Amino acid sequence: MFKISTGEIVAVYDDVTERERAHVALKEALEKAQESDRLKSAFLANMSHEIRTPMNGILGFADLLKKPDLTSDQQKKYIGIIEKSGARMLNIINNIVDISKIEAGLMEVTMKDTNINEQIEYTYTFFKPEVEAKGVRLTIKTGLPDKAAIIQTDREKVYAILTNLVKNAIKYTREGSIELGYDVVGSRQASELQFYVKDTGIGIPEDRQSAIFERFIQADIDDRMAYQGAGLGLAITKAYVEMLGGKIWVESCPEGKAASLGSCFYFTLPYKTGTASENMHKQDTSSSGSTEVKKLKILIAEDEEVSQILIDNYIKTFGKEILTAKTGLEAVEICRANPDIDLILMDIRMPHMDGYQATKQIREFNPEVIIIAQTAYSLMGDREKSIDAGCNDYITKPINKMVLQALIRKYFEN
Repeated sequence: MFKISTGEIVAVYDDVTERERAHVALKEALEKAQESDRLKSAFLANMSHEIRTPMNGILGFADLLKKPDLTSDQQKKYIGIIEKSGARMLNIINNIVDISKIEAGLMEVTMKDTNINEQIEYTYTFFKPEVEAKGVRLTIKTGLPDKAAIIQTDREKVYAILTNLVKNAIKYTREGSIELGYDVVGSRQASELQFYVKDTGIGIPEDRQSAIFERFIQADIDDRMAYQGAGLGLAITKAYVEMLGGKIWVESCPEGKAASLGSCFYFTLPYKTGTASENMHKQDTSSSGSTEVKKLKILIAEDEEVSQILIDNYIKTFGKEILTAKTGLEAVEICRANPDIDLILMDIRMPHMDGYQATKQIREFNPEVIIIAQTAYSLMGDREKSIDAGCNDYITKPINKMVLQALIRKYFEN
């Protein structure tokens, strides 16, 4: 017969309890790791699908365009499919780059005076044709007069947030309406702008309403409708809102649960007023064509033949003479020999001498020529590096024809 004192019993009990807690914690950690791996696998599988699907459209219909017996209508249809597939592919790439920069802590915030009413109106103008083509109504509401709507925030990130939320609403709304707007909320000392994007779409189940803002989670949702998308847009949107000092949430009622369907995404931004008298830059990349641009002598500094041919076609209407250079050194030499060049479209990555160095050397003997940097990097700080090197402006690849022509008009319209 064994005799154990009370103190020994307590010690044994404590030891068993501690081991039990450790076992439970280990089990939970293992389950969490397994769930994380499962979600990442689902995400990668979805990414593979999202990349291969538009590539299938691009390559497949490019091959079909080779058929000699195509009608004009068939050609237009196939080209339209290629364009849509390319835009979808670019959106996926942009999301991957953005989420990677967020994860790595490389995403910076640039606070400037921003007219929120202009942001809302531009978003409305941009998406109105697409929404109406679906038979859906798009409306906007601004909560402040223009002078009071200028706040200190990151203009580009606000536009990205609004774009992501409206695109999301368009994707999941088959009929009815989408409304975009904002109100002023809070106290006078700590007021905020509360934005919303409201739709009459399919709605979101209550148990998924927090998950949709997380990375990897969106790709794991079983969806019989198989809506396209990599599931990164809302994760990026949430990160941007939080960077700007706000918060984001959703209220939704899914199909079959109530007569009133749809979702309403809300996000807030601090109402830090800017300089009302400042002449705000209006975001407009459309070409008005109201005034003529003189015929220009243009240098395209580009080592990639495909890009050079594309740019050449985009700017033909502006050019009286178009020169080309495949290296930075060649670009500098051509500029020395042609002091009457009006415009240089300067690729940043070229052999022998990059676009930054070429621009610096050209500026030593020609401070007047307009130089627009064009690059496929599109990373944070590239615009600033281009301006510091002596460029007047900056455009990212793939180059949008309307954006490039608007830039040329900006500097050369009479």
